[in-house]
Amino acid sequence: MQVEEYLNDIVKREGTVHLTLLDPASQSPEEAGEIALAAVEGGTDAIMVGGSTGAGGVLLDQTLLKIKEQTDKPTILFPGNASGVSIHADAIFFMSLLNSRDVNFITTNQAMGAPLVYKYGLETLSMAYLIVEPGGTVGWVGDARLIPQNKPEIAVAYALAGKYLGMHYTYLEAGSGADKPIDPKMIGMVKHALGDNKLIVGGGIRDGATAKMSAMAGADMIVTGTIVEETKDVRSKIEELVSAIKR
Repeated sequence: MQVEEYLNDIVKREGTVHLTLLDPASQSPEEAGEIALAAVEGGTDAIMVGGSTGAGGVLLDQTLLKIKEQTDKPTILFPGNASGVSIHADAIFFMSLLNSRDVNFITTNQAMGAPLVYKYGLETLSMAYLIVEPGGTVGWVGDARLIPQNKPEIAVAYALAGKYLGMHYTYLEAGSGADKPIDPKMIGMVKHALGDNKLIVGGGIRDGATAKMSAMAGADMIVTGTIVEETKDVRSKIEELVSAIKR
């Protein structure tokens, strides 16, 4: 089964997908493998691998290999630039940071990475990537014009642009370690506009209550990363999040 089909089937059957994001620059490949195993035991549906800085090359390859030693759940690349492509992943979020001021994050890195994606035969999951306040490191690195939390209509406009450009997924991202998650009103308005297209939400989701709020507002997929790096009991934390968002 293709990864996109797998994810969409979970949405249909269980309501919401949980994705665990691991940044290769945040721990050793061996530790990443252990975290991935604990996350899978806690019920996560797939492992995203990538980061804003220092997440490419040999370190990325080694991290993916260690993760795949521990679990057969899909691994999905979440590249910060063209160096974030690896032959060892199952799929890649082939995304454009639509609200960036820098053309490199809209089309140039995509053009530089596309030949490798083609060469490696990676499944592509087309995605409109939108950075919302506060934005965090990815907002700074990606030179994003941050979408204000109190301006959901701007997020809707960008999301519709991504949909009309043919992208299957939209990711509303508040940034790693964000002090607050995406406002439920924004989630609801964007999902209403997207219709059958899938909405991913991440940033600032640290507990089951927040995850449930985002899912109830309309998120098809929930991403958690920082909290997984910070907690000592990864399995328990993932169980909390997953139980909150599944039907």
